[in-house]
Amino acid sequence: MSHPRTTPTARTESVQDAPSARSHTGQFTPAAASTSTPPSLTDLRDHLTAHLDPPARTWLDHALDEAAAHPGLHGPISVWELRLAEAGRRCGPTHADAARVLILDAARAGTDALTRVYFQGTADERRAVLHALPHLVSGPGALPLVEDALRTNDTRLLSAAVGPYAARHLTAHAWRHAVLKCLFTGVPVDHVADLPRRASGDGELARMLADYAAERTAAGRSVPEDLYRVLDLTESTPAAPGTDHPHVKES
Repeated sequence: MSHPRTTPTARTESVQDAPSARSHTGQFTPAAASTSTPPSLTDLRDHLTAHLDPPARTWLDHALDEAAAHPGLHGPISVWELRLAEAGRRCGPTHADAARVLILDAARAGTDALTRVYFQGTADERRAVLHALPHLVSGPGALPLVEDALRTNDTRLLSAAVGPYAARHLTAHAWRHAVLKCLFTGVPVDHVADLPRRASGDGELARMLADYAAERTAAGRSVPEDLYRVLDLTESTPAAPGTDHPHVKES
């Protein structure tokens, strides 16, 4: 089924409703959009080795060795937590996310450590924690961090929150609302990991999208083009029974 599209100003208006969600040019993002599998830690390390200048590479090597030698939480703050705070200055904003993910991995940060960094850290450190989740947490135990990020209007946090970890573990109800939150705030749905599979055949998501479109139209506002993209995906054939993730269920 085809859907009537609004004028080209639709997408522009919706994005202007919230701060930009753009990433840095050339940035190798630790999460992979539209897929449930993020780049491997080896890929992240190889990319940084190739793109960091010599002083930054030396700093990162030392930070990773230090984290590996003193993993886990130690007192009010661990030495590797200090390195997380330095990563932006040492590696530059383009590569800081990947550097922080590698430091968290070297420190063998579990759910408790990730939770502490998330709630005590800066927005940049919170985003790095969200990017690290699919690498470091196998089950749904870190979902409270994703849920907290989804309650914010920080588009960079939202973009990280709807990555591969959310695709694997958010319930259907929570995931649908995450997709709607992206539309509300202007985060491109390209950032929603595994979107085609999870949206496929989802009649409830289609209803929510239609209601949102109707609300905007009634208010004289344009409808984001991304809404129609997701709505088209809901009309595709769902995966065969038994292939979905056990956490993808109605709550």
